[in-house]
Amino acid sequence: MTILLATMVLTKAELISLLQKEVRLLLHLTTKIDAAALDYRPTPKQRSTIELLRYLTTSGPALVQYAKGQPMDADAIADATRVANSRDFDDTVAALAALSDQYAEQLADLSDDDLRGEIMWVDGSRISRGLFLVNYVFGQAAQYRLQLFLYLKACGREELNTMNLWIGADVPAPA
Repeated sequence: MTILLATMVLTKAELISLLQKEVRLLLHLTTKIDAAALDYRPTPKQRSTIELLRYLTTSGPALVQYAKGQPMDADAIADATRVANSRDFDDTVAALAALSDQYAEQLADLSDDDLRGEIMWVDGSRISRGLFLVNYVFGQAAQYRLQLFLYLKACGREELNTMNLWIGADVPAPA
């Protein structure tokens, strides 16, 4: 319910700020990844750590384009995925960092009224553009950030705590 209410009054500047914060938090967590953990995957069919990071470089921007009225382009998504999958860790982190400016650029031409306009989701339902962007771009970023945090914890980074996850800082947990 909180997210629904927040999208009703969310401005474009606030949305961009939220997305940029997600990028900053994600980048903080990437500094905690040991090279040995890049291939970690909890189960055989889940993404590895590096695959998760690579996916995050393409998913948000593609969803923003969809929200702006561009149809899902399977060929363009496949091309972006191929490029992402060819990146090493450092290049992937650089691509993640670039998302901060990319989100601002992608959303620059949307007005606050545009955020209240409706789009059709792939299941045929109607949804406001703002709610879509909050649920599927911001929400997905936060969820995958939590997944990365849990991967790190599973790989032995026991010193990480909620401050790393939610604030993006190395702050000792309270005693």
